[in-house]
Amino acid sequence: MNAREQSLRIAETLRREGYRAVLTGGCVRDSLLGRNPKDFDVATDATPVVVQRLFEKTHAVGAKFGVVVVLIDGQSFEVATFRADGKYSDGRHPEDVRFGDEVADARRRDFTVNGLFFDPTTGEVLDYVSGLDDVRCGVIRTIGNPAERFEEDHLRLIRAVRFAAQLDFVIDPATRKAIEERSASIRTVSAERIREEICRILVGANPGKGMRVLHETGLLHHVLPEVEAMVGIEQPADFHPEGDVFTHVCLMLSRMQQPSVELAMGVLLHDVGKPATFERLDRIRFNRHAEVGAQMTRGICERLRFSRKQTECIEALVADHMKFLNVRDMRQSRLRRFLAKDAIEEHLALHRLDCLGSHGKLDNYEFCRAALGVLANEPSLPSAILSGHDLIAAGYAPGPRFSMILSAALDAQLEGEIVDREDALRFVRERFPLLESGRRDGAPRNEADGK
Repeated sequence: MNAREQSLRIAETLRREGYRAVLTGGCVRDSLLGRNPKDFDVATDATPVVVQRLFEKTHAVGAKFGVVVVLIDGQSFEVATFRADGKYSDGRHPEDVRFGDEVADARRRDFTVNGLFFDPTTGEVLDYVSGLDDVRCGVIRTIGNPAERFEEDHLRLIRAVRFAAQLDFVIDPATRKAIEERSASIRTVSAERIREEICRILVGANPGKGMRVLHETGLLHHVLPEVEAMVGIEQPADFHPEGDVFTHVCLMLSRMQQPSVELAMGVLLHDVGKPATFERLDRIRFNRHAEVGAQMTRGICERLRFSRKQTECIEALVADHMKFLNVRDMRQSRLRRFLAKDAIEEHLALHRLDCLGSHGKLDNYEFCRAALGVLANEPSLPSAILSGHDLIAAGYAPGPRFSMILSAALDAQLEGEIVDREDALRFVRERFPLLESGRRDGAPRNEADGK
């Protein structure tokens, strides 16, 4: 059975035992819009104890709030008891709940489009909150007083923006005004919950619209001030006829197709270093903005509690996005190494979006694609002959120049200039002579070539 059929099976089981059971929330809304729902949730007047008794495999994820997860054939379904919420004091959870009827359950929800029920026995959509009209008109509106709904759970501020973007709806004026007035309240929400909402905006439909609405409502200033800083930052018209940095980023976001979280974050942050490096000289310049942006990206990802692996991937996307400008001038060895890097497809995708969101020229992207096609028929990159241990044994002290020396040695290896360890050490001594003290390596002989 598919997820819809399984959810109906759960509802039927509850009905056979004499309980009321309806489908609820996003699955009803999405079905009305002709979308494929991701999740099917069931609401019932059966208590959590009854739900756990009726189904073989369950997990009480929120029994206090009447929520039980039912597991069937590897699929998970939330089954929640109809309830009315008590007072919210922490901007997230009600202090208490009381089990009630479906009308009270609909009215305690966040937005009208999420407060609809579907009765499997009659095939009728039950609307106690005027949600059907808002689905038809494409409006995100809180159920009841907007100020009260947002005070109950501050995450709803950003969730309203997510639904508006993903459904391509507009936010009701009164609801939007309440968001603008309370935008600073989003700071009370945990970094993890904010991260999840931002990621859902970025990988969902209309992420460019999502970022613009976050900016317009004042939320972006509080959740991603580094991105907010891009607004109004001019760019050279020859390279960026689209306008300021924020406009450029939003255009890139709008052109993504089913991106990974890492790619979407890389697109969002690839030019985050531009505001800090803006200079108006012979023309507008952003010297070292990729390097500065990579450092900022690490801080942003750590603040939002991304995993270490995700942080490293996103940081690399930002750090390397300008290197595509020089691919045609790279020596064959360096180009091979560049195109053999981890997640090269993500790097290429970001570069392509960068071009499409500005001047539109894909010459370097197509050059890299062609080079990858050629390299696919060549042996994989060999292991480096020279290691850091070899350098230390030769008298070089660990330090910032280590990576430069090892990179130069690997380039020479790939070009066939060195074939064994002795060749490699001779190459290093010639290009990077030790200082007289023997404690640190000197500059390369050919500094202009960076070797």
